Amino acid sequence: MAWVTKSSQETYVNNETPREYTKTEKAGNWWHYHKWQVVAVIVALVLVASFIKETVFSTKPDYQVAFVGIQDLPDDTVSALTEALQSFGEDLNGDGQVAVLVNQYVLDMDKLSDTTEVDPYMQMAGLTRLSADVSSRDGSFIYLLEDPALFESYTGALSYLDGTIPADTDDSASLDWTRMVYRWTDCPVLTGLDLGSYTGYTSVDEAQGSNQDVLKNLYLGFRGDWSGEENPTRDGAWQLWQKLTAGAESTASAS
Repeated sequence: MAWVTKSSQETYVNNETPREYTKTEKAGNWWHYHKWQVVAVIVALVLVASFIKETVFSTKPDYQVAFVGIQDLPDDTVSALTEALQSFGEDLNGDGQVAVLVNQYVLDMDKLSDTTEVDPYMQMAGLTRLSADVSSRDGSFIYLLEDPALFESYTGALSYLDGTIPADTDDSASLDWTRMVYRWTDCPVLTGLDLGSYTGYTSVDEAQGSNQDVLKNLYLGFRGDWSGEENPTRDGAWQLWQKLTAGAESTASAS
């Protein structure tokens, strides 16, 4: 049997013309190998843009007011309340405008230990955000509450109406919350606000009503500061509190 081998000296000539790829094919090939790098760059740019927007172009609130209840306030109510409160405020941060931010914390405090009838994720989200605000040095100090007794029982965060705070040793469950809040209707300044009306209590209905009617069953409380340190945010909020509650006499004990 004969074996045929190729000579190591033998050369081959490739007479085939190299294929010219189309622009689409070239782009597709480039994308195949570089797509994740592109995605990473886009994500990075979005994060940088968001950071710049939040730190440079966004308006920093001079005051923060918190609402705590089992359902969001109507958008129209929030807008009217924000505009009204701004008329009582001052430009505390020197940016040339007065800005009030209304934070809404939606949770049912009566069912914090029993989530069979409520959305547990909504409850946890609301409680987490509220806890962060209550403990924040620069967060909300003026609170609008649906249930001040439960709020004080769970947070122990309110001061008395004259601004003094309970002692650290006091049991929050035994504190007299009625000495810590005004009803909305106790405050002639608040009830005298022309807040107009709302259309759509939620985003899926066309209900209409008075914004004063939405707010009239709420209670107004001021968050205490136990740090003992100077806090311009708290001081500014206290000045606003005094304006809003001027002439008020609490009827909370009648609850």
